[in-house]
Amino acid sequence: METSTKRGSIAALLCGLLVGACAPSAPATVSLRVKGNAPDASVTIDDMYIGALAFVAKRGVALPPGKHRITVEKSGFFPWDKLVEAREGDPPIRLDIDLVKIPD
Repeated sequence: METSTKRGSIAALLCGLLVGACAPSAPATVSLRVKGNAPDASVTIDDMYIGALAFVAKRGVALPPGKHRITVEKSGFFPWDKLVEAREGDPPIRLDIDLVKIPD
């Protein structure tokens, strides 16, 4: 009886290891960190609204590898737009966003 219990425990352990090894790993990401002069400006990445600049500055964004278009917009200001490339293993991408007021 003791031998069958040990075999069952070993089999359960091996199954757990195999399932864990086959589980998809989290995709590698690069941290995007921003700061800027218009905390209530809207931030979009690849045409997807992310949030207000202050929110994004506080939390950051995990970018998957590849090219991404970062756009920051606020009424009364020229839009700010930049194409960045995130590569696995890169340090955080840091952007200082200075929106320029549209003259009257």
